Amino acid sequence: MFLPISKEEMLKRDWQYVDFVYVSGDAYVDHPSFGPAIITRVLENDGFRIAFLSQPDWNSLDDITRFGRPRYGFFVSSGNIDSMVAHYTVAKNRRTFDAYTAGGVIGKRPDRAVDVYCKLIREAYGDIPIVIGGLEASLRRFAHYDYWDDKILPSILVSSGADLLIYGMGEKQILEIAQRLQKGEKIEELHDILGTCYLVDTVDTPFGGAECPSLDNVRNNKREYAISVRIQQDEHDAVRGKMLKQKHGKKMLVQNPPMPMLTTAELDAVYELPYERNYHPVYEKDGGVPGIQEVKFSITHVRGCFGACNFCSLAYHQGRYITVRSHESVIKEAKLLTEMPDFKGYINDIGGPTANFRQPSCSGQEKNGLCKGKKCLAPLPCKNLKVDHSDYLSLLRKLRELPKVKKVFIRSGIRFDYLIEDKDDSFFNELVRHHVSGQLKVAPEHCSAYVLDKMGKPHIESYIRFAEKYFDLTKKAGKEQYIVPYLMSSHPGCTLKDAVELALFIKEQGLRPEQVQDFYPTPGTISTAMYYTEMDPYTLEPVYVAKEPYEKAMQRALMQYFLPQNRRLVEDALKKARRTDLIGDGKDCLIKGKIKSEVRKNERKKTYKKGKK
Repeated sequence: MFLPISKEEMLKRDWQYVDFVYVSGDAYVDHPSFGPAIITRVLENDGFRIAFLSQPDWNSLDDITRFGRPRYGFFVSSGNIDSMVAHYTVAKNRRTFDAYTAGGVIGKRPDRAVDVYCKLIREAYGDIPIVIGGLEASLRRFAHYDYWDDKILPSILVSSGADLLIYGMGEKQILEIAQRLQKGEKIEELHDILGTCYLVDTVDTPFGGAECPSLDNVRNNKREYAISVRIQQDEHDAVRGKMLKQKHGKKMLVQNPPMPMLTTAELDAVYELPYERNYHPVYEKDGGVPGIQEVKFSITHVRGCFGACNFCSLAYHQGRYITVRSHESVIKEAKLLTEMPDFKGYINDIGGPTANFRQPSCSGQEKNGLCKGKKCLAPLPCKNLKVDHSDYLSLLRKLRELPKVKKVFIRSGIRFDYLIEDKDDSFFNELVRHHVSGQLKVAPEHCSAYVLDKMGKPHIESYIRFAEKYFDLTKKAGKEQYIVPYLMSSHPGCTLKDAVELALFIKEQGLRPEQVQDFYPTPGTISTAMYYTEMDPYTLEPVYVAKEPYEKAMQRALMQYFLPQNRRLVEDALKKARRTDLIGDGKDCLIKGKIKSEVRKNERKKTYKKGKK
């Protein structure tokens, strides 16, 4: 049974009140791939009466007051992703499709949804407890650079007026908060919960921990902002992480150390809760919620990612520690999928943030935590890295043998740099033979060693080794399968010369990217700090950043140099990079023909800038 989304559904349960209202910027999808579904089911399982308020109208109080005043308070999230990312492209153009809204309709949640929803609740119910969480709140918990406003914004706790902020995966935090409020504790007394942030007057600042540069300092000095981000990243560790503090005017933002990851038994229990595994029937008339399609017959077996790429928010939200579900739990979910009426025999994914991680990266983490300021896989694999796919392979073999299962695919990210270090080819062989649906998606991102270092990614040699072996095994298996490499333009550190190098690599590898990805400065990441400060937070050395729209367009066009519509941009890029040797009829050239005049190039550049405005 779905949680109630209306007063009528609440009354059908014979409820005269609810304990908590969960407010989400997404449509209500009760599937364990959706964070709001997990949190609300965890609360329900503990005996709390939860109402789900999906995409409330922010122009009146009617929806916010739909269920009446809850006994204990509100939980607020923007949904599965940051509301600004959901609404805007990297070029800051309004998107036309929203996968987390019925019918894909855009505009069903406000910009900066957490702030807007919290202010509505305050207007309706005054000082009722409000707890914020999810990706938008988690990544904006400190003073942060906001790409859309192009400035430093305060912690979302300040802007929203909420009482507590849950960062990271929130099952343990939300249960402790709910249970203590139920026992009569006041929200302002709940300042000792791991994995949460709160505000106090500066005179009440707790002792200990480490202090980040203040809001005023990071606004006025980019070097201070880079230092602040480095401290926040370094202390995001459940074993050795310290309490952090950051002054916001007369208030002190306090972040308690991270909450430890769930154990295997706890993770199993979370994923075995009674999800409906679909969107609420109310959305059927609109064609359903598109976001369910890719994950409806997918299974999450792992949390955490020790890969920790600098541009990815996972390390700062979900964490670098690996927690896995038991084989028994995953198989139980797979059997459940096979009994669903629209199951066609295909499990779309057995994955997670990184599909082929099922153990810690080394043996020292439980005692010492993950290394501060270092990567497990980049620029080279750590000498202490443990590489072993045997447990994952054993799980996949069991799933393949289930009745009614025709194929088990792996569609979430495979870390090729981890896979290629495995001396046992058993998993690689079976991946190629059984688990690729024609194309395997991997993410080398670039080929320039300097750019990859700024991304926190391994150097391109590991991808080349992987690709060669992949195609060799594919040939031996008698299959026609491909690699779809994710590549990124305009990441901090990437110059036009680096972009030309990437174009040459694409040509050499015989690739034809159908889509290209421009770096998107999302809140909270190391790469976003580089973008804003133009310096590396770990070395404080200058970093080149492409910010001018025409240069970004040239970098993007170089990744698809073979498209006729990109010719002019590619030609201009090659001239600016002083690589006109790549224009002509030679086998190494990127585009054919003679060089156009400088006058014509300047005319095109002006036209492009005018069009962007």
